[in-house]
Parts: sequence; C-alpha cells; structure tokens
Amino acid sequence: MIWLNAAEADCMCGIRMKFVLNTGSTLDQGIAAKGGKKMTEEYKEKAAVCFMNSADLRRLSDPRKVKVSTDCGEVVVYARQDKGIREGHVFMPRGPWANTVISSNTFETGSPFYKGMGAEVEGTEEDVLDLVELIRR
Repeated sequence: MIWLNAAEADCMCGIRMKFVLNTGSTLDQGIAAKGGKKMTEEYKEKAAVCFMNSADLRRLSDPRKVKVSTDCGEVVVYARQDKGIREGHVFMPRGPWANTVISSNTFETGSPFYKGMGAEVEGTEEDVLDLVELIRR
C-alpha cells in the first residue's frame, strides 16, 4: 500500500491517501432521515457517502466506492464529487456511516468530534453495508 498526502498523490490504483474528515448535515440526508426512511436504500444512498474534490477523486482513480478509515474505525461508502470540497478534505453526512469513523469523545461538551479529524481514504470494491448490516457489525 502506498501512503500519500492528497497533494502528493499521482493517479494510481491501490493508493491510500490522508485527508481531513468533516461531517455535518446535508439537506438530502436530513429529508430522508426525518421522513422516517432510515431503513431504506434511498437513505443509504444519501447518508453512506464521502464527498471529495474532483482532483482527489482522480488521484484515487475515480472509484465508485471508498473505504474511509480513522483511529476509531472504518467504513465503505459511495464516493461522490463535490467541487465545494477543498483538496485534502472529505465530507460525510452525519449518520450511522459517519458515526462508524468519528470519535465518541465529546471533550466534555456533549457533542462528538465532527470536524477536522484525520482520515485515510482508498478506493475499494467492497460493498456498502445497509443500515442493519452496519449496526450488526
């Protein structure tokens, strides 16, 4: 496995790149969650996602799915391009898939560590788990 920072990577298969992970709510994910659709494929497609800058996606050889890994865990999600994401950063909608990789440490604030966490991302052919499979894991 080749380890590169996002700015150093060339377009190669099988690389794992380091990123800054941010999470937060999205309109699409929120609509599906608040509408009582968390157990649906629609919710999975909206919440099991990693948004990335197009240059970073190219460096990972434009994968359809990525594995996001942190010190807290790892999860496979769909890769999506978003021109609003800075190079070297990734964004995941808040929810069960993001919760798999964020720290539960609240630093005595009552809120988990949702922003600025170190993460590694690599393309994968592994399946994106549905919510029931994810929870059972």
